Amino acid sequence: MYSRKVTTLIERELNKPEIILLFGARRTGKSTILNMLKEKHPAMQIFDCDNPVVYDVLQTKNIETIKSLFTKGKIVAFDEAQTVTDIGLILKLLYDDRGHDLKFIATGSSSFDLSNKTGEPLTGRNISFKLFPLSLWEIKEKAGMLKVMEKLDDFLVYGTYPGIIDLNRNDKIRRLLQLSSDYLFKDILKFERLKNPDILRQLLKALALQVGSQVSVQELAQLLKISAVTVERYLDLLQKSFIIYKLPSYSGNLRNEIKKSKKYYFYDNGIRNALINNFNPVQDRSDAGALWENFCVVEMLKKAEYEQRFSNLYFWRTYDGAEIDLIEEKEGALYAYEFKWNPKRKVSLPKSFAEKYNVKGFKVITRKNVFGEF
Repeated sequence: MYSRKVTTLIERELNKPEIILLFGARRTGKSTILNMLKEKHPAMQIFDCDNPVVYDVLQTKNIETIKSLFTKGKIVAFDEAQTVTDIGLILKLLYDDRGHDLKFIATGSSSFDLSNKTGEPLTGRNISFKLFPLSLWEIKEKAGMLKVMEKLDDFLVYGTYPGIIDLNRNDKIRRLLQLSSDYLFKDILKFERLKNPDILRQLLKALALQVGSQVSVQELAQLLKISAVTVERYLDLLQKSFIIYKLPSYSGNLRNEIKKSKKYYFYDNGIRNALINNFNPVQDRSDAGALWENFCVVEMLKKAEYEQRFSNLYFWRTYDGAEIDLIEEKEGALYAYEFKWNPKRKVSLPKSFAEKYNVKGFKVITRKNVFGEF
């Protein structure tokens, strides 16, 4: 079993009153984390919200009835809480009830139902964390540095989902194809009642082919023959289901900077490759650079989240072609990163950017030095 960094973050909050919300895509290990916590806190109770009995009791919204579920311990967890209608209101009622000193945890495979629709009831009453597929650090903790170095190419092709990473090649492909089907966006189909779910798959495939490139909503709308407003809505839903991640552009005071542009990356390389059904080895691919960029951007996102760095991430580009893959804005300073799988020449910070901004650091991350960064 892999040690997960977010577990330590959660444990730090167990003695505080706020409700803990744990978000993440399906199959990233949220239920496993609850079970790991239970091993350390045996009296902890975990309720599966997919269980019809649990669901019906919660739907009563009667505090005394709901409290009858709790028979022991001071920690109560609701797994797959996004399946419960008005779960935010229910959690608020439990939190505000002063007849107990219970600590509540809720996990969800989508944030649009658990956080957005419940955001107002839980304002000031919760602290939230995100769970991703395995990070390089988490893999190193279990497998060791040598194994990680040997498997780096595989991570770019098959990703790092905890239930997939240790399978053989054929089983990895089979599981990824299953996961990238409707199952991955099951919550969107269930809660949003989309009229044409095929559009989601077409949109994801289009994004998979544009990893590392700026995305035009208008071009996607023309390609899919739907309105730009619909494209924006679908993109928002896919982000809130932790399938894709939007990286906005950075702009400050340079006139030729590209503003209000964005790129989209996949939280897992394996899902991206499954969508285009390409599991060829890295050395045989024309998109190796895009795979590396996607992998590194998401590793940086994991690092920022798990280390609680509270930073903002961007990319930067000008109309004359100067660009930076990733910019981290932290404590009033900027840190720039370029991701090069197989650099053939020296990479330097664009002069126009260096002259105008307070750049505290610049790094080029390659397969040779990646382990020192993540």
